[in-house]
Amino acid sequence: MTKKEIVKTIAEKYSQSQVLVKDVVQETFNLIIETLVKEGRIELRNFGVFEVKLRKARRARNPKTNDQVMIGPKKVVTFQPGKVMEERARHAEKVVEARKKVGKASAEDTDDEDDLPADGEELLPVGAGAPEPPTEEEVPAATPNKPR
Repeated sequence: MTKKEIVKTIAEKYSQSQVLVKDVVQETFNLIIETLVKEGRIELRNFGVFEVKLRKARRARNPKTNDQVMIGPKKVVTFQPGKVMEERARHAEKVVEARKKVGKASAEDTDDEDDLPADGEELLPVGAGAPEPPTEEEVPAATPNKPR
């Protein structure tokens, strides 16, 4: 999906102009970048964590000359997906694999098809029917890590 498709989808859903939505989406991306530059980390609950990390210097090989070269340290942006994204992506992967199996199977072997959401059918949100998370009183206090 491209930024243009994101803008179009949001504009249609909220009956707003694409120009306005494009500005909001772009400003969101700009704010994420600015925060990474200033603070080195941005955590978006239920989505994930972007973080700037330092990659160590390393030895590499020039494929043309086969000579070893040193590559200096550099900063890279990493992304760690949040729990909700992980679970939804994992579920989507299972659905895709199951649909591939159903497509390859003969008409007699398609009993599993009823378990899959039909095209256009909405998936339940992750955690639907799951127990509520514990309250602060129910969670034991954390103990500090011991130095090694």
